Amino acid sequence: MPSLRFSTRPTGARCAMLLVGAALLTGCASATAARPAYQMGDAGAIVRARADSLRYPYTTADIDFMSGMIHHHAQAISIARWAPSHAASPSVQRLTARIINAQTDEIGLMRMWLKDRNQPTPTVDSTGLVTMPGHDMKGHDMAGMVGMSMPGMTMPMMPGMLSDAQLKELDAARGTEFDRLFLTFMMQHHRGAITMVRTLFAAQGAGQDETVFKFANDVEVDQGTEIKRMLTMMLEMGFLPPQ
Repeated sequence: MPSLRFSTRPTGARCAMLLVGAALLTGCASATAARPAYQMGDAGAIVRARADSLRYPYTTADIDFMSGMIHHHAQAISIARWAPSHAASPSVQRLTARIINAQTDEIGLMRMWLKDRNQPTPTVDSTGLVTMPGHDMKGHDMAGMVGMSMPGMTMPMMPGMLSDAQLKELDAARGTEFDRLFLTFMMQHHRGAITMVRTLFAAQGAGQDETVFKFANDVEVDQGTEIKRMLTMMLEMGFLPPQ
């Protein structure tokens, strides 16, 4: 029986396939070599923000939302910090601690977004005090700066933010009355934040930037969930929830 022999010499088709494979490998190697190195720090953040902006252009409405929400969060942090000194109940103090932690982190995200796009970036300290670029506002509590005008700057009354009268009423309260007013006013505050999100998404072309889109959706979901939690707290404390 004749033995079977297989040729190891490349045929024309095999040669062509080998050449194509070699070309693909060379192209992949070249693409890998040409890929820019990942940059750390502010310079890298700016490069990535610009790249994202090419894919997801941001609008004036996006800038207004991120800037406005910093001021909105700052007021929430300010009044939340009153809980220990105003004899709030343990459950309200736990709530205020969550608000302070979550909204402080979110302020950091919003400030970085604005900074990466060379926009005016408010500075907010750990107590919720806000300093606008070019304005010395140290010692002014954001909780009491609602609707205030200064040379070259206007502090708008954003949805849900507490009025001067409401702030004075809350600051004068202690114990059970503070709990009732804080929960009532913070639900108002949270509903205002949700209104700001819906206003953003109603604006033409707004909310397409990846960071803005995700953050705005998180605000709506998280603050809606917290409103339900506060309603439950009021009922458990025997308070009549606001309509």
